[in-house]
Amino acid sequence: MAEQNVVICRNLQNDLQGFLASLDYDKLFILTDTNTLRACYPRVKDIPALKGAPVITVEANDLHKSLDSLSSIWMHLSNEGATRHSVLLNLGGGMVTDMGGFAGATFKRGIRTINVPTTLMASVDAAVGGKTGINFNGLKNEIGAFYPPLCVFIDCEFLRTLDRDNILSGYAEMIKHGLISSMDVYTPVMLYDIDTMNYSYLNQLVAQSVAVKEEIVAQDPKEKGIRKALNFGHTVGHAYESLSFRKGRPLLHGHAVAAGIVSELFLSHKHCGFPMEKLSQVVYYIKEYYAPFAFDCNDYETLYELMQHDKKNEGNVINFTLLGQVGDVRLNQQLNKEDILSSMDFYRESFGV
Repeated sequence: MAEQNVVICRNLQNDLQGFLASLDYDKLFILTDTNTLRACYPRVKDIPALKGAPVITVEANDLHKSLDSLSSIWMHLSNEGATRHSVLLNLGGGMVTDMGGFAGATFKRGIRTINVPTTLMASVDAAVGGKTGINFNGLKNEIGAFYPPLCVFIDCEFLRTLDRDNILSGYAEMIKHGLISSMDVYTPVMLYDIDTMNYSYLNQLVAQSVAVKEEIVAQDPKEKGIRKALNFGHTVGHAYESLSFRKGRPLLHGHAVAAGIVSELFLSHKHCGFPMEKLSQVVYYIKEYYAPFAFDCNDYETLYELMQHDKKNEGNVINFTLLGQVGDVRLNQQLNKEDILSSMDFYRESFGV
């Protein structure tokens, strides 16, 4: 997989114009969702290289990260005369960059893509790393491909358009990056006061968080080894997320990951000796900012079944990424069902649900 190019922007308009001016392409297309068309497209529409570019818009939120939406993107590209020499610029959150990346990977066997993430989640996670895909058959990112964009342009000014829940959603991935990397990354993330929203300082933390992911992806682009560290919190988290959709109370991805981090830190403490002091610190931080996800013991079997569909698994064995300490990543941890269910007990007891 090609090396990524990630730009932390000081001036998005100049950075993007300069990059596009250096490319050789026949047509440029812009993918947005209904939210980013309204809130974010106006910031880029007057860039000379983007003037006149057809805009493809899909419905917002993860429910629409679907085969139907993907088909509509392909249809627009085809009807507007896109060729293998065209470029698709994905302007939006993780849903847009995931699905736009997959559309680019598959249309005419691959056209070039550029990601301009507009949410914190996309900036620190979805837009970086080359994973693309859609949800399918009730499962998160079930269909997809590794297909890195030509470049990712990160501009934290877009974050001013976000509500609190979407900021928190992305911040869960930053907590994860801190936990899997080092105390130098972990400590400032855990000290950041989300209520005050210092965007200048957040920009520094975002750059630091992106660097963690970039380094891991560079070592293991196809997730054969250390890249599985990035799945910490996600085995249980994805199950919580899928259950929330089935219950008609959909969680934003990062809120589900935050809940998954709590459960998987408990498993890390129990099986890998992760310190209780740090476990309590993370649980306290997540309780302070994130609303609890309510479920009961009648949901345990469904959650366990959902984990069995996790892409990291080998056969019917559920593989976890756990931690022995901050930065001490333990890959391919296989636990018995009783222990996995106990992590759900721990979450419910911690959050009083």
